[in-house]
Amino acid sequence: MNRKLIIGRLLKAREHLAEKLAQLWKHSFYLYLAALFSVFAALDATVLHATSEMRQAAFDTMVRHRIIVPQPDPDIVIVDINEASLAALAQEYGRWPWPRQVLGEFLEQLEKQQPKAVVFDILFSDADVYNPDSDAYFDNAIAATNNTYFPMLRLDPSSDHLSQIKPAMIPGVAPHPNMQPDDKATVAVVLPHFQSALDGGRLGLHNIYPDSDGVARRYSVYREAYGWALPSLPTRIAREQGWIEPDAQQVLLNWRGSPFTYRYVSFSDLYADLTSKDKKRPQDEFRDKIVIIGSTAPSLFDIKATPMDRMFPGVEILATAIDNFKHGDALRYPEGRGWYLLITLTIVWLTAWGFYRDAGRDKIDRVFGLSQFILIGITYASINLTNVYINLTGPVTIGLAFFTLARLYAMATDKALAQNMVRTATASRGELQATLLLIRLDSELNMIRAGALEKIRHELEKAGTVAKSVEALIGDQKGLWDLFEHTLAISWVAAADDLDAQEAIRRDTEAVLAALPIILQRHLAQPDNAASHYIHNGRLDGGAAAAAGWRIMFAEALLEWDQQENKHM
Repeated sequence: MNRKLIIGRLLKAREHLAEKLAQLWKHSFYLYLAALFSVFAALDATVLHATSEMRQAAFDTMVRHRIIVPQPDPDIVIVDINEASLAALAQEYGRWPWPRQVLGEFLEQLEKQQPKAVVFDILFSDADVYNPDSDAYFDNAIAATNNTYFPMLRLDPSSDHLSQIKPAMIPGVAPHPNMQPDDKATVAVVLPHFQSALDGGRLGLHNIYPDSDGVARRYSVYREAYGWALPSLPTRIAREQGWIEPDAQQVLLNWRGSPFTYRYVSFSDLYADLTSKDKKRPQDEFRDKIVIIGSTAPSLFDIKATPMDRMFPGVEILATAIDNFKHGDALRYPEGRGWYLLITLTIVWLTAWGFYRDAGRDKIDRVFGLSQFILIGITYASINLTNVYINLTGPVTIGLAFFTLARLYAMATDKALAQNMVRTATASRGELQATLLLIRLDSELNMIRAGALEKIRHELEKAGTVAKSVEALIGDQKGLWDLFEHTLAISWVAAADDLDAQEAIRRDTEAVLAALPIILQRHLAQPDNAASHYIHNGRLDGGAAAAAGWRIMFAEALLEWDQQENKHM
């Protein structure tokens, strides 16, 4: 079968389907669609959470492209056990993990510079059975400090029944203020092996819990277990330093930038200088600093996906959390599901009402586009100017999906739903009285764009109270049709014996002509004397002969109009 014939038949079938849909639903389709979307929005807000991943993607994009980016705290320094450090110390101490005496010597020398805090992002879970003296050295070095912090690891709660550790046994763990703690419950956690770290009590969880898509965006303030609050490592530091703790169980991290935004110092370089007699680095380099000891070496597998980068060092995530807690600028993200649902429903129903009332394609597009721009602007402004992330991506996404379907339906059924007197006459029987009003706009006085002409056409269609057909001839066609550029054709039809309907059409014609100057005033730069018109009345037969009758009427109207204008020249 010929390809063009197939395409032609498909287009014809689509047009036929559109007419059937228009006959079935008419403009009520938009209200039905709005009701369907309202049900989905309510379910999404309470059960489905289908737009959550879209909200996460939107957050990632916005936080990466912020205009106002908070700067990393210069007093937070990361001592990096990087690949260079692993290679540099491998000859003397072997592969990682090194004997703990290395870290003990490092800590002793570092403490001489009086840092504010030394935070280990290393989990010391087991004894070094081959170097007990080395472990003892490190334990003594920890005991001599009062500013060292150590992580503990929360295991899967399914293993809690296998543990012998009760929450009350863990330093820093307290009952949740709003819950009744279970004194008999046990929790599966990995605590530091060193007694001095336990005695110091400066412990906190360093678990990172990514979202469902595997991206780490949040950091825990504490983890709840059986009525107990297990603090995170940044929270434990905040308590010791007198910072204000966030009033939530977890926060969105207020990222400072791409990886390696904080100041990094290579462990091997610093260790060599601290243990050397001939020191070359400043002896107060770390005074009053928060020193975090961790690793960016890929071989140690502490790399996470974050909004800023898919390969983000875990130690810098910890640094970001500590920075956020210190400055109290972690991002709060109010759930506000009720408000988000209300905003979504408002967008959907206002858009549906605009389509239902046929407010005009340009007007609907403009208002809807402006509303989406405002909502996205609010979201973007919130992450730039405040510490409260107002995520309106859900309402925007659902609103855009509704608008897209509504616009597709409008485009498909535009011709079938439009007031069309030719179709009306074709569907009628017997003799009909037809009225044709031609309005020609003077393009020499005004630059008349297609958009302005469409707005004039739409407003004329809304003028008066009687059903009519308003068509705009823009003159894009070549040849004879170019003569009708910027011409509006308005038509009415009534039964030939229905005098009341004919009188209503006469009044409606007057109402249209009365509204014309006001409409032109709104859309033309020079509206005075910018339009001329001609009214033609005639009879035509309904049914199959209606189309031919309209063509004759249109030709008669043009001929009579030209003759009238020639008389006045």
